[in-house]
Amino acid sequence: MPDDTGHFGNYGGSMVPPALEKAIAEVTTAYESIRQDPAFRKELHTLYKHYVGRPSPIFFAKRLSDAIGGAKIYLKREDLNHTGAHKINHAIGEALLAKYMGKKKVVAETGAGQHGVAMATACALVGIECEIHMGQIDIEKEAPNVTRMKVLGCKVIPVTFGTRTLKDAVDSAFEAYLADPENQLYAIGSVVGPHPFPMMVRDFQQIIGEEARDQFQEMEGRLPDYVMACVGGGSNAM
Repeated sequence: MPDDTGHFGNYGGSMVPPALEKAIAEVTTAYESIRQDPAFRKELHTLYKHYVGRPSPIFFAKRLSDAIGGAKIYLKREDLNHTGAHKINHAIGEALLAKYMGKKKVVAETGAGQHGVAMATACALVGIECEIHMGQIDIEKEAPNVTRMKVLGCKVIPVTFGTRTLKDAVDSAFEAYLADPENQLYAIGSVVGPHPFPMMVRDFQQIIGEEARDQFQEMEGRLPDYVMACVGGGSNAM
């Protein structure tokens, strides 16, 4: 767990404008309360099972193992979740948090679109308005995901300043959140941003490791020698 200031060792913490300090403190308090609530945990895991399709399987990739030689390689198939990635795990958690806090809208950013699609799906599920900020370059590159978000009733905001990619989409989404933190929740899609967001995303993604540990032991009778994860923003690796 991070310390009281949200630091994981040398990393983490919270550096936000004074105008956001109260709103971030409210999110921290609400999350600390809800994460201990048996009713919340039951609702979350019921949705994981019956909506997301968890547990996602692990699969022995025999041909890949043979081609590389040496290790037996297993894949945790998060791509089989509803919406096609691990992003739905934290998206549903954050949408439920917004509902618990009485928020009317979720604001989020997306790069390739997977977090945006997952967040739009989760908001449609719980009945909360969704607004996704996305760089203009990414909008053009990831047109199918933009269409999916719009079909789900999400408002997609093109970001046309700076690099017109994820970095600037984060800035744009935070500015929108700052305009009305009382009625909105900013749902971060990776282990970035101020505390408690990295901790929240870590907690919701923990389900991957919990499942994989049990599944691998069932198949091999022991734990793996190595666990490898891809890293972009870090939600999957965390």
